[in-house]
Amino acid sequence: MTDQPGPERHDAPRLTTRQAAELLGVKPETVYAYVSRGQLSSVRAAGGRGSTFDAEEVRALARRSGRRDPSPTAGDLAFRTGITLIEDDRCYFRGVDATELARRYGYEEVAEWLWTGELRPGARFAAPAGTLAAARRAVEALPAHSGSTDRLRVAVTAAAATDPLRFDLSPEAVLSSARGLIPTLVGALPVLGGPAAEGGPLAAELWSRLTPEPADAPSLAVLDAALALLIDHDLAASTLAARVAASARAHPYAVVSAGLGVLEGPLHGAASGLAHRLLREAVDRGSAVPVVADHLRTGRRVPGLGHRIYRCEDPRATVLFELLAEVPQAAGALAAAREVVATTARHAPLHANIDLALAVLSVSRGMAADAGETVFAVSRTAGWVAHALEEYGERPLRIRPSGQYTGPWP
Repeated sequence: MTDQPGPERHDAPRLTTRQAAELLGVKPETVYAYVSRGQLSSVRAAGGRGSTFDAEEVRALARRSGRRDPSPTAGDLAFRTGITLIEDDRCYFRGVDATELARRYGYEEVAEWLWTGELRPGARFAAPAGTLAAARRAVEALPAHSGSTDRLRVAVTAAAATDPLRFDLSPEAVLSSARGLIPTLVGALPVLGGPAAEGGPLAAELWSRLTPEPADAPSLAVLDAALALLIDHDLAASTLAARVAASARAHPYAVVSAGLGVLEGPLHGAASGLAHRLLREAVDRGSAVPVVADHLRTGRRVPGLGHRIYRCEDPRATVLFELLAEVPQAAGALAAAREVVATTARHAPLHANIDLALAVLSVSRGMAADAGETVFAVSRTAGWVAHALEEYGERPLRIRPSGQYTGPWP
């Protein structure tokens, strides 16, 4: 436990360790464990005797736990963060509605907002020539059947090897690495269509890696908005992995590698591929009804529906559906997606999530099933960097939950 030095504040009530323990229903030792894990902050009492705690912060922890004994060993870890707030079926990036940011700004601009709290209109990222060349050589050496996430992981490793300053964890150095890494990831992917114009938005560069079809302004607007909306979503599984790596003071490339390792799971970043296949089949068969019926008959979950956080339609999906309505080629897939929702709603109150919206884009514009996963990975890289910057400012190795041993006793 490390108390924050400084004088006592007199503008807010403070609790002693005993009082905080009573309010939380735990032992004083557990209160100290909360501090060591970053779940509570403490201040040395006047005269250096014991610690004091902010009453509202203690009550908030008690409310989050939802029980009298919010033991830190039970797996309910909570971290203070100023990046993303999800509340009342809305998502906010540093206090600003994420959907409004995506409607008004491009991916790079939203990334800068997430990293620094400042908007940089017209922000563009550029890959260092040597780093991009090394990443491309590494990716080209992979087997032809390699997936997009395989290529991204290899590109991150190659980029890290070319950066001798990667162990500099100062904010300036980390941001410099991030601004070069993200376009390197995109530039290392195989080109399927015509090359994008230099100096344009990252979405235009990524488009040529996702489909051989030519880009148009409405479709690029959907892709750019998707990148902006997927940039962060609080402590999702991959983001938690990234923060654990940053807590151990891993460099930003290793942080991104940790996030990519978790992202590939079928319940996280790869979920959009399942929605793509569902929607592709619905479009090919001319109706979503038999496709949904097949999923239910075999006991499979209907992908692209429902979200553990949002009670109604995923607000990120709502934005993408609005933009997809302006894409002529998306009309058929968009109608199929609406039919999927309507058919399932007869028996379960499930709403569309962002995976279904990504599937409309990928199916309608000739993209592979893993295109949504690629968009997710590229976009979320900026979010992992934002969380790494925040975690580098915390006490090292603070994310250390305790195991509950269930094996044979000695």
